[in-house]
Amino acid sequence: MPSLKDLRNRISSVKATQKITKAMQMVAAAKLRRAQTAAEAARPYAERMESVLANLAAGVSTGGPQLLSGNGRDEVHLLVVATAERGLCGAFNSSIVRLARDHVHRLQGQGKTVKILCVGKKGYDQLRRQFEKEIIELIELRGLKSIGFDNADEIGKKVIALFEAGEFDVATLFFSKFKSVISQIPTAQQLIPAQIAANENAPAQEGPQPSYEYEPGQDEILSDLLPRNISVQVFRALLENAASEQGARMSAMDNATRNAGDMIKRQTTLYNRSRQAMITKELIEIISGAEAL
Repeated sequence: MPSLKDLRNRISSVKATQKITKAMQMVAAAKLRRAQTAAEAARPYAERMESVLANLAAGVSTGGPQLLSGNGRDEVHLLVVATAERGLCGAFNSSIVRLARDHVHRLQGQGKTVKILCVGKKGYDQLRRQFEKEIIELIELRGLKSIGFDNADEIGKKVIALFEAGEFDVATLFFSKFKSVISQIPTAQQLIPAQIAANENAPAQEGPQPSYEYEPGQDEILSDLLPRNISVQVFRALLENAASEQGARMSAMDNATRNAGDMIKRQTTLYNRSRQAMITKELIEIISGAEAL
């Protein structure tokens, strides 16, 4: 059984840890409000961009820009894995990495070549244990106080430059979509070729549909919008990640604080029992000595 001094030191250590986790929880809660607002504000723009591209793509000639139709091959895949720069946020990073890892195994099982572009150090640290040869670059955002569109635009331009250089055929972005403080959804979104999905929620229109004429032509408009759409989708993913990270950290630190409280109670109970046992033992020794006299 540990001594009373050891128990006191253990209780003091757990109390200090509890203060840290409580402080981290409060900081994450404060950051979550701003991150959630930014993520929710970016969603309508990104969704509207996809809607505009869908309308343009519906009337484009066969083929179209390569960012829309691809290069006709499906042999080399680029995975853009966006994770956090810091830990202590529960399963946030590992859930994204797990989704990307499953994707890699599936592609390699089909005989495809996989390349990985890591955005965030935590994802890189986990993926390099198993796929160090497949990782082509690490982009760190640790020094940034807040994510701006310029940061996402740099990543988008890097992806486009690799595509134009023939480094890959298909690009997929991995991130975590924020749903609530206790729920973040790991998501895989194909960037190149662009996946243009029809809006199923749009109300059905009756009668003749309007016909639009575009100036300049649809191909030229798509050539300008598609590169920007990649940057917009990357920016949206980074904002979703920022909100998901703070939500996961807030939940993880809340659980850690509660666990520390439970541990303090157990250690305090053990300390009091040990102390009472020592006092009882000393009393028995005193009484026994007095009776012996």
